[in-house]
Amino acid sequence: MPARDSSQWGAPNSSKSEVVPLEVLIPCFERPAELAVTLSGLAAQMEQDFDIILSDQSGTAIWEDSSVVAMVRVLRAQGRTVRCERNLPRRGLAQQRHHLLQLSNAPLVLFLDSDVWLEPGTMSRMLSALNQYGGGFIGSAVQGLSYLQDERPAEWAPFEPWESRVAPEPVPDSGPAHERWRLHNAANLCHLAARQDFGPDGFLAYKIAWVGGCVLFDRECLLEAGGFEFWSQLPANHAGEDVLAQWKVLSRYGGAAVLPSGAVHLEAPTTVMDRSTEATEVLTAES
Repeated sequence: MPARDSSQWGAPNSSKSEVVPLEVLIPCFERPAELAVTLSGLAAQMEQDFDIILSDQSGTAIWEDSSVVAMVRVLRAQGRTVRCERNLPRRGLAQQRHHLLQLSNAPLVLFLDSDVWLEPGTMSRMLSALNQYGGGFIGSAVQGLSYLQDERPAEWAPFEPWESRVAPEPVPDSGPAHERWRLHNAANLCHLAARQDFGPDGFLAYKIAWVGGCVLFDRECLLEAGGFEFWSQLPANHAGEDVLAQWKVLSRYGGAAVLPSGAVHLEAPTTVMDRSTEATEVLTAES
């Protein structure tokens, strides 16, 4: 479905009564230049109908930056709603994601980090994969293109495509399934994609341990699995909250990632400096 028409370039959002099929949820903290690049990638997903919610925890509202302002204008000129929300004080990424999920009412939600650029057609590929393979989520794992010359065949070994519909799996917190995380190192997916015959679909879904940076959820599945309600059980300084939520959905509905990915990590410094508490180590995905 193409982006909705807008009669005036840069016009503010008009009120809309319809529920869009998909909302992109972006947790924001500092890094306005990276966010602008992320928004530019979304503006290139012209064939899909979606809106965007930003939840910002920066010192100064991130949408006051000129580069972010420009891209918000582009997206609104396409007819999309770009909702800008402040979420302070900072209480950790799990609470940020919980807040975003509470703001959304779309059937599908794409959690997208604010330092990921999507090549044109990525969102369509993810939606097609979710429709074709099923499950509770489909991810496009981010790739670091600075590693294009760094081929790591030993890390490709866990690659296993789904041959049919996605099915629930045991939580991959150990054993061979856990080793699938190596697939998303460096530019491994770029090298794997170059060696695949994708056939008429042009993509395939494969088994994962988890996916970082760009994950499309069936919102009902995510909510049934508890969403990010566990945020209050974690200290503000934590990491791995996205992994825990995915594992909860994976064990109930299954999940996968799509190849080729189309998600490019901007390789900016992380804003999560304290990773001393891993959500998956203090909370269980089985609860």
